[in-house]
Parts: sequence; structure tokens; C-alpha cells
Amino acid sequence: MLKLIPVMLCFFAMGFVDLVGIASNYVKEDLNLSNSSANIFPSLVFFWFLIFSVPTGMLMNKIGRKNTVLLSLLITVLSLLIPIFGETYFIMLISFSLLGIGNALMQTSLNPLISNIISGDRLASTLTFGQFVKAIASFMAPLIAAWGAQASIPAFGLSWRVLFPIYMIVGIFASICLSLTSIKEEEITGKASTFVECFKLLGKPIILFSFLGIMCHVGIDVGTNTTAPKLLMERVGMTLNDAAFATTLYFIFRTIGCFTGSYALAKLNHKKFFFFSVVLMALSMLGMFFGTSKFVLYTAIALVGLGNSNIFSVVFSQALLSLPEKKNEVSGLMIMGLFGGTIFPLLMGFASDAIGQIGAVLVMTIGVIYLFYYTTKINK
Repeated sequence: MLKLIPVMLCFFAMGFVDLVGIASNYVKEDLNLSNSSANIFPSLVFFWFLIFSVPTGMLMNKIGRKNTVLLSLLITVLSLLIPIFGETYFIMLISFSLLGIGNALMQTSLNPLISNIISGDRLASTLTFGQFVKAIASFMAPLIAAWGAQASIPAFGLSWRVLFPIYMIVGIFASICLSLTSIKEEEITGKASTFVECFKLLGKPIILFSFLGIMCHVGIDVGTNTTAPKLLMERVGMTLNDAAFATTLYFIFRTIGCFTGSYALAKLNHKKFFFFSVVLMALSMLGMFFGTSKFVLYTAIALVGLGNSNIFSVVFSQALLSLPEKKNEVSGLMIMGLFGGTIFPLLMGFASDAIGQIGAVLVMTIGVIYLFYYTTKINK
């Protein structure tokens, strides 16, 4: 459907948030920060999901999902504009904060907006295809940053920060395309939920379990994004520019997983497919825990990319379809679960400062263990 094209452009813009992983590594090197200090940046980005996700669900009830997505794009474009003017600690804090706020609004509103175009069993596969498009932006970020950081390429004097204006232009284009697209949204019937009523939905087991599942998914996602280069630097002795490929590799395989998953989820049993995905993630944790060669570490990073690629779509659709009359509120709660992207990197930063990157892997493994448990809660 033609209406899906501007929506998928917005999914591409949603992927801008994943630049924080490689960006935090470059800022760490440029400003000579510790692991725990550098991990504040990805943690800060996802902190705003805790604050803004549920209010965004309520905002959608008032101004609509499409208008909320447009607002999120405006904030995202602003966040990408700021780093063009410098790389001080304060500037990056402001930029990543706005990036997190914009992404919180976008993820809360864009996913249920798709349900106005696609419904039923096709929702999970369509959400996964959106994640595939998002992953393209994710794996391109380290490539653009590494290109910009090369001494032989001026990159407009911005070095690795050249990725900000490039993504900003794409964000502006996505905003224009969506604003020109007509999408009919269902009317909100009855009294809109209050803040307290939204949180009461966590009293329903499937909503609570799904919320925790989203936390683990994004924690592993952001954790791998930030830790993969450090593993290669610690165990193989790579430079940051060379090790940055690990982040790209993760997102390449996550992109492959999303693309194949968009078809697989339309045909296969969701529960078995989810279990298989978690098994791949468990194997990747073993590889990152014990691996000391480039081949083993690259294989482990590829496996977690494949395994983690479809977790969000299955968990989100399970929650959304369990309470179809409360899509906006449920979406807000699920996206609030992306706060796991704050908790995991912080814990991983402290663990890696204490015992090396193996500590970061142990933290991610806890999330994988929970996802095995969540498999038992999937309906089909």
C-alpha cells in the first residue's frame, strides 16, 4: 500500500536513535571518558522513554497518532542539528536528550499508527518489516561515522559527526512525506484513560510480562551496540575505527533478521519462532563470553543481531492485540519499556569497569534468560 511508504520512511528516521551506540564510543575517545561515563549517553537517550512514553499515549488520544509522529520528527531533526556546532560534553548531552525524547514520541505513536493501515495477524510481520527499515539506518550510522572520521576525508570539518546533518536531511524529507499523506484514524470512544489508569494496565499479566520483555530486548540491543566494539578492542587489540565495524555487523544481521522475519512471522508459529530467536541470542552470549578471536566474536555479534531482530515485533503485537480497545495506552507502556536501554548500559558500564567487558556480557545474559521465560507467555 502506498500509505506504507511515508510510514516506512519514519521507521528509517526511528533508526537514528541507534547512532548513540557508536557515537558514545567516539565521544569517549575524543573526551577521554571512562566506560561508565561514556555509557551515560545511551542511558540518557533511553531515560526519556520512562518519562514521555505514557504521556505520549495520552497525547495521541488528543491530537492523533499522525500528528504525534510529526511532532516527534520535529524534535528529532532539532536533536541532529545541535551537534553540527560542536562536541562538548554539554552539547552532546542536550543532543542525545532531544534524540531520546523525539524517539520516545515516535516509537509510541508510529507503531500503533500502522494498525490504522494493517491489522490482525499481519500486524507483527508489518512491524517487523518496519524494524527492517529502521535497522538500515542503524547499520549505516557506524559506516558514515567511520567514513567521516578518516583523516584523509575532510567530511565538512565535522569528522564522525557528519552523520548528524546527513540524517537530519532524511528526517526533514520523512516529515514532508508523512504530512502529505492522508491516514484515517479510528475515533476514541468513551472517556480517555488517565495517567493512573494507563499504569493500572500493568496489572494484566501479559502487559507486565511484555513490558519486561521490551526492557530486555532493548537492553540487549543497546548493550551490544555499545559493547561489541569494546570487546574487539579489549580482546583483539583493534582501533576504534576498525572495531566500529562490529556495530555495523550487528545491524546488518539484525536487518537480515527483520527482512526474513517479516515473511516468517506471516506464516510460522510465533511462539516457536520467538524461541528459536532467543536460542540464537543465548549462543551469541556464549560466544561473547568465551570468544578471544575475531572470527568467534564476529559470529557472536551476528547471532545476537539475527536473534534480537524480531523480539520487539512479537512482544509488541502480543500486548497490542491483547487490549485492542486501549492501543494508545498499551503502546505508551510498551515503549516505556525501552527504558531498559538506560538500565542495561549503566549496569554494563559499572560491570565492565570492574571486571572488563565480560561483565557487560553477563548483564545482557540476564535479559536473554528472561526472554526464554517470556516464550511461555506467547499465545501462538
